[in-house]
Amino acid sequence: QVQLVESGGGSVQPGDSLTLSCVGSGFRFGHYIMFWYRQVPGKGREFVAEITSLDGTRYADSVNGRFVISRDIDRKTMFLQMNNLKPDDTAVYYCRANVDMQTYWGQGTQVTVSE
Repeated sequence: QVQLVESGGGSVQPGDSLTLSCVGSGFRFGHYIMFWYRQVPGKGREFVAEITSLDGTRYADSVNGRFVISRDIDRKTMFLQMNNLKPDDTAVYYCRANVDMQTYWGQGTQVTVSE
């Protein structure tokens, strides 16, 4: 059974950094593309970043240059390092994995950026 569990969210001030984690289980971690998405109330989930099985990465324009996606296969954990956070980054952040043509989501972790 595929499971994804995010952690690391919190409340920070503009300009601060935060690192999110997503622990995966029930699948061969590292063999599938994985993503970070985010969602604010009243809107759909927005793509943030992806990492492929070959460690290729891609970012949304809004976070490119500030966020870094990575993973540790031995720890079965994907990370999202978020730097220079802005109030517009406030959202619930979700990790997603596409495993054998099925999509799986974690439960989300809240990130709040405010003065």
